[in-house]
Amino acid sequence: MYIRGDDAELAVGGRLDVRSAADARTALHSAVDDGVGDLVLDLSELDSWDATGLGVIMGAHRRAGRCGRRLVLRGVPPQMQRLLVATRLHRILAIEGGIGVESLPRV
Repeated sequence: MYIRGDDAELAVGGRLDVRSAADARTALHSAVDDGVGDLVLDLSELDSWDATGLGVIMGAHRRAGRCGRRLVLRGVPPQMQRLLVATRLHRILAIEGGIGVESLPRV
């Protein structure tokens, strides 16, 4: 997993899972704490995430809210969009362009 960017926009790539969660949490919390306005999290290069990775995203979302910021997800891959819809987190998280629930393939 890698995270690159600044306190306004971060790109996450690889796998966001239990092995990378601590590093991802540290990077996201630093970006939230150091910036102002929206923090865009580009997930277009993310291969996969597990429940721990999703927990890191939700933790960053909550922290951003407490800091008066908003976490915005960009480029959410289709398989991860399905997970957000299945868990109804697409209703809570800010997702650039939204998720076209009706256009997602059924599993």
